[in-house]
Amino acid sequence: MIARPKPVIGCRTARRVRGFSLISAIFLLVVLSALGVAMVTISTTHQTAAALDVQGARAYQAARAGIEWGLYRQLQPPVVPCFAPTSFALPAGSTLSGFTVTVTCTLTTGPGTLNRWQITSTACSQPAGTPASCPNPNPGADYVQRRMQVDF
Repeated sequence: MIARPKPVIGCRTARRVRGFSLISAIFLLVVLSALGVAMVTISTTHQTAAALDVQGARAYQAARAGIEWGLYRQLQPPVVPCFAPTSFALPAGSTLSGFTVTVTCTLTTGPGTLNRWQITSTACSQPAGTPASCPNPNPGADYVQRRMQVDF
């Protein structure tokens, strides 16, 4: 009987482990890349949401400025039934520049001589039409609009 040499187990194991290391390294790179892409996406979404939140606060202040303008205009003597709808852009160089405000007034007469005025102010970041007015029926992705109403 011829004696066969026993296989060296250490050599086979070393070859197998070397192949496994390559597969695990590729898997680790793919997982880390996916994690990096997810983190960038979440960060971008967060930054966009924060910017739109700030724009929403500015739009609210622009609509409030429109209400104050409408009240001032309506209460100036002589008191007229109501002023015509008016749109205006807020001044450049201010924190509210880039917003357009549309202010409307409606008169409702009650029993006797009781009059009730309703002033509505709509501020938006992307006005539509010529002359520019709010709201915009076909806004873009970063469109912001706020509407306020006061009765007196």
